[in-house]
Amino acid sequence: MSSSTQPFAPEPFTVDDYRARMARAVESATGAGLAGVLVAPGPDLVYLTGYQPTAITERLTVLVLAAGQDPVLVVPTLEAPDAERAVGAGALTLRDWKDGVDPYGVAAPLLDGGGRFGVSDNAWAMHLLGLQQALPDTSYVSLTEALPMLRAVKDEHELARLAAAGAAADATYEEILKVRFAGRRELEVAADLADLLRHFGHSQVDFTVVGSGPNGANPHHEAGERVIEHGDMVVLDFGGLLAGYGSDTSRTVHVGEPTAEERRVHDVVREAQAAGVAAVRPGAACQDVDRAARAVITEFGYGERFIHRTGHGIGVTTHEPPYMIEGEERELVPGMCFSVEPGVYLPGRFGVRIEDIVAVTEEGGRRLNGTDRGLAVVE
Repeated sequence: MSSSTQPFAPEPFTVDDYRARMARAVESATGAGLAGVLVAPGPDLVYLTGYQPTAITERLTVLVLAAGQDPVLVVPTLEAPDAERAVGAGALTLRDWKDGVDPYGVAAPLLDGGGRFGVSDNAWAMHLLGLQQALPDTSYVSLTEALPMLRAVKDEHELARLAAAGAAADATYEEILKVRFAGRRELEVAADLADLLRHFGHSQVDFTVVGSGPNGANPHHEAGERVIEHGDMVVLDFGGLLAGYGSDTSRTVHVGEPTAEERRVHDVVREAQAAGVAAVRPGAACQDVDRAARAVITEFGYGERFIHRTGHGIGVTTHEPPYMIEGEERELVPGMCFSVEPGVYLPGRFGVRIEDIVAVTEEGGRRLNGTDRGLAVVE
């Protein structure tokens, strides 16, 4: 196994980085008419503070951000030392609570003004209900609904992480082309993909789609026991996290020489993907990317067989806003990163998808994946 990527050593995020992110979150919340933001353990908490509890339990952990007060992280006492080490001195105030104490009584004074708060999507219902009981005058809305762009615009250090993740995914694809496909189960090729992602620096593998033959017509097919055959089209879609940021790429390969129809469908998807990337520029709407890719596929008669949005944002998670979909009029701005991944799916026969992560720059779109988008022939 070769190693075409260099070990990536990201520049650490600083206390000042986290302070600035939390300040922007408060400013955005105020602009959205919210009293503040409540952040439970998960990607939002990692993004805003750098803290990821080793175990997410029934004990209340919540970051409270509100105008006119310093950020406060409410944590169980037994987790306070880890939180303090992870966040760093001076970024926020820790307020810990011991088992046997009502945690909602500890958090309530921080929300005492009442009002409507944005809450990270993965907050436990029991914690929201506990806060509502302690503070009946409060109400809550999900952050995806209230502040969908909270993590959407990446700074230079985030972009460097995303580029490194993309390069590792590219190296993985180059290596998987060398393995044998015919006569092996989808699960075996998926395991190869996972091993390669880790080899090239991923700490977490989120998905390894291997959709062979008719299974490729299911965009989210889970690799299974099907034995890949000579003559199969095979959709490969894989990614995970490297240095805390995501990769996600798709290529479609063929076992042995493809038919003229298979090449034609692949060419249509490749042209559509290029059109979607070409539509990326500051000031364009998210839906413009979807429209550009979809127009090509529709022109060639496969419009009904493109059955999903053209793209999704990526960052500390592999799927997050913004979404490249009809009806999303939000404007693209430099620093946004998202997938461009049109596909054509012919039920019972085969599917084709081509996907790159694209970063918005002042000049347009910059691909973070650079592998060949042609139809590779594998054994």
